[in-house]
Amino acid sequence: MTASFYDRVGGEQTFRALVDRFYQGVANDPPLRALYPEEDLGPASDRLRLFLEQYWGGPRTYQDTRGHPRLRIRHAPYRVTPTQRDRWLRHMLAAVDSLDLPAAEDAELREYLVRAADFMVNALEAEG
Repeated sequence: MTASFYDRVGGEQTFRALVDRFYQGVANDPPLRALYPEEDLGPASDRLRLFLEQYWGGPRTYQDTRGHPRLRIRHAPYRVTPTQRDRWLRHMLAAVDSLDLPAAEDAELREYLVRAADFMVNALEAEG
């Protein structure tokens, strides 16, 4: 049996490092930070890490505690513009850079993240 992506990249430790690094960027990006209504980014960090771990073959804790991911529905209350998507991707891909993953896994993760970010866009830019 082939190891899951989750196991091949180092399991929880790797996903925790990815998400922690990502949220360091979010915390210092006011326009993106505004999309996170909670004062503390910790709960959002936990949710993202659990989602990514499950998606990539790790524990099903996200599903067990929060139900089906339904990403578009969960993000519908927030205006996710192309600019916000780009900001999100900048921080997420910088976080991927910090992991020093094997080339194949790095490419697979990046491809997924770009597709997921594109999928989340639900609003046009504000007219100014």
